[in-house]
Amino acid sequence: MNEHGFVVPGLAAGWLVSSFVLTSLLVGAAIYYARRRGMLDQPGHRRSHRIPTPRGGGIGVVVAVFICASGALLTLSKPISTLVVAGMAAALFLVALVGWWDDHRPLPVWPRLGTQAAAVVLFSFTLIATNLSWYWFPLLLLAGMWSINLHNFMDGIDGLLAQQIVFVAGALGCLAWSVAEPALAIGAGTVMTAGVGFWFYNRSPARIFMGDVGSGSAGLLVFVFSVLLWRVEPSLAWAALVLSSAFVTDASLTLLTRMTGGRSWHSAHREHLYQWMVRSGMSHAGVDARYFGWNLLIAAPAAWWMASHPEAALPIAVAIYVMAAVLWLVMKRRCLQRPAAGGRHVAA
Repeated sequence: MNEHGFVVPGLAAGWLVSSFVLTSLLVGAAIYYARRRGMLDQPGHRRSHRIPTPRGGGIGVVVAVFICASGALLTLSKPISTLVVAGMAAALFLVALVGWWDDHRPLPVWPRLGTQAAAVVLFSFTLIATNLSWYWFPLLLLAGMWSINLHNFMDGIDGLLAQQIVFVAGALGCLAWSVAEPALAIGAGTVMTAGVGFWFYNRSPARIFMGDVGSGSAGLLVFVFSVLLWRVEPSLAWAALVLSSAFVTDASLTLLTRMTGGRSWHSAHREHLYQWMVRSGMSHAGVDARYFGWNLLIAAPAAWWMASHPEAALPIAVAIYVMAAVLWLVMKRRCLQRPAAGGRHVAA
């Protein structure tokens, strides 16, 4: 919008298209770079792919969002505070940096977590410095750290994380637009178009994986834009949470079952529901379609209804997560009982 309140379509479209084009070009370059540097994920019993595949393609999403989302948040109507945008950019840089390093040379868990925590703290402090109460800091730290790591956990098959980022970022943008926040809406939209640019390379069969540089950054961006939406319209927090219900449920219940079973929560494994579905014989594209079906048929309508009826948002959110948990349990039991591709039952 300009000073009269009308949208400036050229500027908004420019940021969206630039994010898509920049991501597409950089991911293509990342494939070449990864092959030259030997950054290939090899098949193994804890992985779901069958051929060596380059990793680190998420760097294209990171660079595009760093430039285009920051630009949109600062230049469109109802811009976000410069300090907050700087905090977002700095946090994104830190999370991407430690992920990029880990993609080249694996790091121990604690340096990774420490850097991620520093990124979340930095972004949270910019919110507090712009009149958010200190009381929110513990919740922000917990939510930010969990979002970063759960998206990393859920990046295990072709196309799944890329399509989730496209869906969640696009829906957050629509929610922001519905409450007349153009800068925030287009900022989230640049994350969506960057996700589309990456998805073309990552859809099954994947030509490149996102890598830690992309998966951790994706989780940070979901956290950042959800928090920014909550800050301008608190009633939309529950709708934003429902948009990520498929990933939050799968990652949380898987982590809980591993911890209660005495297994290391941070070690590599194939025990998320989406991995069990692949192990039971489903294709990557088939699994992606089922997660997208939940998003399109359950999460999106629920979020829309919650935005339209804020007084019912909390009970609807609880109902959606209960439904997701029940479905997770039912689907996992079916996967354990279903013969795998080789004719044998899948073992736990």
